[in-house]
Amino acid sequence: MVIKIDKRDRAQLFRERLLAAMTQTNTTQSGLARQAGVDRSTLSQLLKDQGARLPNAQLVAECAAALGVSADWLLGLSDRPEQAADLVATAISMTEAPRAMVDDQIFAWHQEAAGYKIRHVPAGLPDMLKTVDILRWEYAPSLGKTIEQAIGASTDRLNWMRGSRSDYEIAIPMSEVEAFARAEGYYAGVPSALRRAQLLQFRDLHTQLYPTLRLHLFDQRELYSAPVTVFGPLLAVIYIGQNYLVFRDTERVTAITTHFDALVRAASISQKDLTTYFDRLIRRIT
Repeated sequence: MVIKIDKRDRAQLFRERLLAAMTQTNTTQSGLARQAGVDRSTLSQLLKDQGARLPNAQLVAECAAALGVSADWLLGLSDRPEQAADLVATAISMTEAPRAMVDDQIFAWHQEAAGYKIRHVPAGLPDMLKTVDILRWEYAPSLGKTIEQAIGASTDRLNWMRGSRSDYEIAIPMSEVEAFARAEGYYAGVPSALRRAQLLQFRDLHTQLYPTLRLHLFDQRELYSAPVTVFGPLLAVIYIGQNYLVFRDTERVTAITTHFDALVRAASISQKDLTTYFDRLIRRIT
């Protein structure tokens, strides 16, 4: 929201910000006048004028471009000096997403958000809650000989996450959990003993860590979600395969948080019924 201010005050703010930008970039009046395509006397008069005079739009735009700031900021229409392209580049970025359990970038984001609530919709089952056997089954084809080292490092970092001050809310499609229990689709070939142990781990970790850890099982037919993680108010990350799409602007982080909260409200199983639900799945495995 732009606050309406008197023309004289806006002119004074323009002069102050123009001088500040010139100082920040070590730009002289002569140099700026040359880049803006005006006489030095024109620029000097503009800076010395104590009245309500404002330059035309062309001169404002040329000065902003020469100094690497936004015209809106010079005119007091924005509190952010960055140009629009720079703001977008800062707010949205693409980060490589390696196919590995030990993802240094994800771990760094968890550290950055220590103390804030972490909201997570995994691409499958959540890695941080998987048994070692399931991790080995899933990642051995891509990690090869490094699987044991990767599991050890993953365990160390999971322990750090458990010891942090963050609360974790994890929303999982119910169809994903049930496909795992039946060894269907992606999970075809997972031995029954591994599936039972994994479901027991889900049940026991939720019981032990609740309310610091909350699992929400939602019906994906009613409400779909891409894999996403929201790190408190700091950033939101969408997993798109080989990359993470990272948002740091408040508007998008809030929108993705609102989406996650809708998944929680749509959860098919209440927190108190999760133990019964997992026990039922475990009994079905023969």
